[in-house]
Amino acid sequence: MRVSRIGLIILAMNLLTMGRAGATQLITDEEAKLPPPKGAVAAERRGILRGPKVDVILPGDTVHSPLHLQLKFEAFGGAKIDPDSVKMTFLRTPNVDLTPRIKPFVQAAGIDMPDTELPPGEYTIRVDIKDSDGRIGTTSFVLKVSP
Repeated sequence: MRVSRIGLIILAMNLLTMGRAGATQLITDEEAKLPPPKGAVAAERRGILRGPKVDVILPGDTVHSPLHLQLKFEAFGGAKIDPDSVKMTFLRTPNVDLTPRIKPFVQAAGIDMPDTELPPGEYTIRVDIKDSDGRIGTTSFVLKVSP
């Protein structure tokens, strides 16, 4: 009886660990410690533009890790988003290219990462996309992750 309880405890611990193993580490602890960028961060452009648009759907203002990161892409004038053109950058000194980490979650409609791991902190992230007509869209947003 005692052996089977230990076996059940080990099985339960393994199942809990497997659930966490599915999370994607977007920013590592070492990257989070890099210094912020020097100078101003480029803001979104204003005015009437035909280039593609990136909207941050999830998460909200301040979140806990793991979080659900969801971005929506929108193209205009009959153009389509080129999923291979999507690039995500963590703005630090030096910048960190997050593109290889998000590629499995990129579609023409956007990015949907259900279990995204980040250490506590405040992170400025830039997303660049291109449409089938070659027009470029860029947006920057801040993720505030609380402990």
